[in-house]
Parts: sequence; structure tokens; C-alpha cells
Amino acid sequence: MPEFDVCALGELLIDFTENGMSQQGNPIMEANPGGAPCNVLAMLTKLGYQTAFIGKVGKDIFGRQLKKVVSEIGINITGLAEDEKVNTTLAFVHTLEGGDREFSFYRNPGADMMLSESDVNEELIENSRIFHYGSLSMTNPVCDAATKKAVAIAEKAGCIRSFDPNLRENLWNDLDTAREKIEYGLQHCDILKISDNEIQWLTGETDFDKAIASLRDKYNIPLILLSLGKNGSRAYSKTGYAFVPITPAETIETTGAGDTFCGCILSKVLEYGIKDFSNEELSEMLVFANTAAAIVTTRKGALKVMPGRDEIYKFAEIGR
Repeated sequence: MPEFDVCALGELLIDFTENGMSQQGNPIMEANPGGAPCNVLAMLTKLGYQTAFIGKVGKDIFGRQLKKVVSEIGINITGLAEDEKVNTTLAFVHTLEGGDREFSFYRNPGADMMLSESDVNEELIENSRIFHYGSLSMTNPVCDAATKKAVAIAEKAGCIRSFDPNLRENLWNDLDTAREKIEYGLQHCDILKISDNEIQWLTGETDFDKAIASLRDKYNIPLILLSLGKNGSRAYSKTGYAFVPITPAETIETTGAGDTFCGCILSKVLEYGIKDFSNEELSEMLVFANTAAAIVTTRKGALKVMPGRDEIYKFAEIGR
């Protein structure tokens, strides 16, 4: 039996989020731990699963903060390396009206980009049921090689592979490279979590069903989750389909909502295994994931404020 339920590889950074104004009229920024792959693990850990993270932070005050927080949450950090020369990646998040976000990244380079093949802890991957990754760990040659090595290890070990493109256009030198790397991720995954704007950009289709069909025809991905922001989410297995509207919530900001959703989906895959899910199973999966994501939008940050199982079920009942 594998030691870990899910191992994830990718970026771990500080999200500076707005938290009011100072007496001088300047915005006050709160240093929230973040990074999509680790947010996914934080949700899974909150649900009682055993998780491990592979990534890199700088040997600086923010790197120390991140190591401490991730370890305290209960995520195994044996695979979290430190870079002696490159600082921890920072992201400044401006919340727009309605809760959407605008990002300014300080990552040229950032420590997460320096994750190398030699930093990849093979045992963590080999001893996991699911391996999760995104595209931001493929934005430069060093971390790209590390990601591809990790994916190859996961394939050889028979792990279920989960991929979230998490497109951040301003972190790529050009979008042709972004497309190439995302297509690599699609070729090697069993589970795809993708957003509405990402699938439209990737396929050129405005009809979501047609867009999903084109991905399925090309990549034969067993389980695809499509997040639609305020319009809910959809799930597609080989023969099953479900749509669930968003759970109403008093949104403060949307940081980490997609990662929370993804973590909850992976929890259901751990429960059921990877298979051709029925319409009912997909619907149950989406209700759980949508509800958890809605809860996170009522809080600042993500990694430290993930909801527990009882809270999710209670919130889902209230929202009906």
C-alpha cells in the first residue's frame, strides 16, 4: 500500500493579498502562503489524506515561512528543496470588483523555477497513489526537465496522474511555448482540471461540449473537470456527464478556489478509484467540490484556511 495518497510537484510561493489601507492611505498586503499544487494538497490534508510536496523555495525569510506553514498543515516536505542564490517567488494579488484577481509576479527567476532533476524525490512519487502537477513548473528549462522526470517516474510507478494547466499568461515568454507544455501535460494525465477560459484558448471552441470532445478525441483523458467560475462546473467521464451550479457564498476573493475544487475532486477519486464515473457519481463529486470552493472564496488566502469535511457538508445543506 502506498505511503502517500497524493504527491504534487510545482510552485510554492507567497501571495501578497490586499488587507485594507494604512493610515497613510497605502494598501496593506498580507503575506499568504500559496501556490496551486500545494493548495491542492492542503485541501486533501484537511480531508484526512496523506500528502507530499516536491518543490523549491529560497533560503530566505519567505522560504522559511513556507516550509514552516506547509509542515504544520501536515504535508510531507521531504521533497521541498532550498535554493541558496534565488529568492522565493512572490505574487501580488489585486482583487477586482466581484472577486476576480489580477496577478503581478516577482519570478525572474524565482526559486520554484530552479527545481532541477536532481531535486526530484523519486521515492515520494513511487509511494503515492496520485501524482498531481501543473504547467507553471514547465516555464523554464530547469523546472521543465524536473517536471518531465517526475511524470515519467509516476507513469512507471502506475500512479494516477492529475494535471491542472493553471495558465498564467504573463509567466510565459510566449504562448506558443505555453501551448506546447500544456499539450505535454494533456498527453500524460488521467485527470484534467481545466477552466472555461483555458479550454477556449486551447481549443478555439466556444461550445464547451465540443471543446471537451476535441480534447477527449485527441488525448483520451478518462476524467475531465471543467470549472466555470460563477457559472458552476461540469464533469465528463467516458460515458458520464454532470453539471452543478455554484454554491451561493459571500465572496471576498477567489484565490485558491480552483485548487480547493481540484483537491476535493482528487479526494473522490481516492475514494472511488479512477473509472468511468456515472452521472450521479459525477454530480456528487461536483457538489462537494463546488461547495468547498465556495467556502474558500469567503476567506482571504487559501492554503491555511481550507474547510473540513463536516463544514463542507453543512454548507452544502444550507445552500440548497
